[in-house]
Order: sequence, then structure tokens, then C-alpha cells
Amino acid sequence: MGLSSLSGRQDAQSGSSQSQQHGPPYAPTNASLGGLPTVKLDVPITSVFLGLFLLGAIGHMTVFQVNRKHGHNFVISGAMFGFCMARSVACIMRIVWANRPRSVPIALAASIFVLVGSVIGFIVNLNFAHRIIRALNPKVGWHPALKLTFIFIYCLVGISIALLVSFTVASFYTLDPAKRRNTRDVQLYGSTVFAVVAFLPIPTVLVALATGPKTGRENFGVGTIRSKIILLFYGATLLALGAWFRAGTNYLTPRPASRPRPDQSKACFYVFYFTVEILVIWTYLIFRIDQRYHVPDGSRGPGDYSKSVFYEMETAKTGMRGRNYSFTSSLQPICEGPVIY
Repeated sequence: MGLSSLSGRQDAQSGSSQSQQHGPPYAPTNASLGGLPTVKLDVPITSVFLGLFLLGAIGHMTVFQVNRKHGHNFVISGAMFGFCMARSVACIMRIVWANRPRSVPIALAASIFVLVGSVIGFIVNLNFAHRIIRALNPKVGWHPALKLTFIFIYCLVGISIALLVSFTVASFYTLDPAKRRNTRDVQLYGSTVFAVVAFLPIPTVLVALATGPKTGRENFGVGTIRSKIILLFYGATLLALGAWFRAGTNYLTPRPASRPRPDQSKACFYVFYFTVEILVIWTYLIFRIDQRYHVPDGSRGPGDYSKSVFYEMETAKTGMRGRNYSFTSSLQPICEGPVIY
């Protein structure tokens, strides 16, 4: 459900409809991205995405548990599991909403889960970007100021989520135009923050590439640093595409639910929410981010990442270099998996 549907400026038609509403909570009167889900169209499509998200959750959690048993703690696999489950719950709530279209509490719950689920993917990509910056320019990447900057961004995202959720919930319990305008302002702020954070990994890594030293670079995990950058840019581009589209639609003048804009169609909803996210989830699973972005436990400064490279070199020397890479045959911890180039 789009942010702009939850609050905003009300025209004469929406104002009259508000006065006739029973509540609280009150149903939103503005058009939203994807509109009201229907049993005939939305339930089959959402069910397919639900299955894909659940399978992705199983895959990432399987990788996490297998690695943990071998002492390879890659918590980002757990975060990706959380990403999948958040989206699974969002799909379930939309299916329930389609079957109970007049239930405002269900509409509210579906809106919240759709709104905040993608944030986990943004945080994962930021973490990957920070690791790559440390490898490209260890002196800058390990500087306390950069660490504090990333911590600030994480805190900003957390605060933005709290504001968005609280103001969105509050907007369902008031008909006061002034309060709904305040809610819209917060939602525009939140969607802008999410769009910037989703795109941030790309320019930060590009700056590190352009300004970092040509010598003294490190590597980590398996595969070349180039492969890590390409995979990160792929994921960040897709998630940023969805975030920027959603932010852009929120800045447009709200329309009544009976007259949505073309950019608020169901096709746009499923493409710029679930499709881009499922592509990232499954690509990260197939290309084994748990091996590719692994860093040694206890890394605290320049040179620590190179410890994982030595293990990769030893693995290559023992004849692992030429093995074919597949997801099903390589559910081993990093020290036992194939080397990827």
C-alpha cells in the first residue's frame, strides 16, 4: 500500500466521504500504490510472491544454520531471512485484506508491513558497502569517523521507521485535516530517507574506488573484489529503483481512491515492491553472499580482512579452484566451499 494513501490533502469529495465514515479507525480516502487488493486478481499474484518469499526464507535460514554449525557466523543470512519473512507477512496480510476489503485494521496492518519490510535490504547493502570500502581503502574504511557515520545512518533509519509507523497508525484514528497533513509530511520525509539510503551504497563504493590507493588493497571472503562490487551494485540498483519510484509517487498530488493515477496501478505495485525485492533475495542466495562477503571474526583494523584471503589461497592450492559452483553442492562453511572468480 502506498504512503500517499494513508494521509494527505483531501479534496471536496474525500472530505464529504470522511464525514460519513464510521470509526475510528477510518479508511484512507486517497488512492494508493496498488489500490484495494481483490480476490480475483491480487490473491493469485500475491500467493506466487508469498511462495517465493517463503522459499527464500528457507534458503537463507538453511545457509545460516549450516554455517553456524561449522563456526561460520554470517548474521546477514539471518537478516535476509528476516527480510523474506517480513515480506511473507505483508503478502499474507494483503491476501486477508482482499478477502475482507472493509476491514480497516487489516488494511492498516498490511500497509505497515509493506511500508517497512524493504528497509532490511537497504541495511544489508550498506553493510556490504562498508566492508568493500574497508577493503579498497583500509585507512579510511577503518577510520572511527566513517564507522560513526554508518552508525548514524542506521539510527536515522530506525528513527524514521518509528516515526512512519506511529504517524501512519495515528492517521487512521483521526479525521483532522491538519493532523493528516502532518502525517503526510512525515511520510514524505520517510520515503525520501529510504530512497537515499537505498542508493547510498553505490556512490560510497564509487568514491572509494576513485580515491583509494592502488596498492595496499585487501580482499575478503571468496571471489574477487570486482565480483563483490558488481553484485552489490546489482542489488542496490534494484532496491533503489523501487524506493525512488515509491518516493516519487508520494510527492505527487494525492488523488481520491476512485481516480488513481497510472503510476498507482497494480502492475507498478508488484514490480516496484515485490519483483525487485525477490530478484535481490534470490540472487543473493544463489551467489552465496555468506561466502562472498564473509570477513574474519574479530576484524578491527587494516590487515584483518586479509586473513580470509589467505584461507582462500590455501583452498585454491588444494585443488578447489576448478570445481563447478552450485548452490546445492556448496552448503559448507567458507573454509570448505569453492573459490569463485
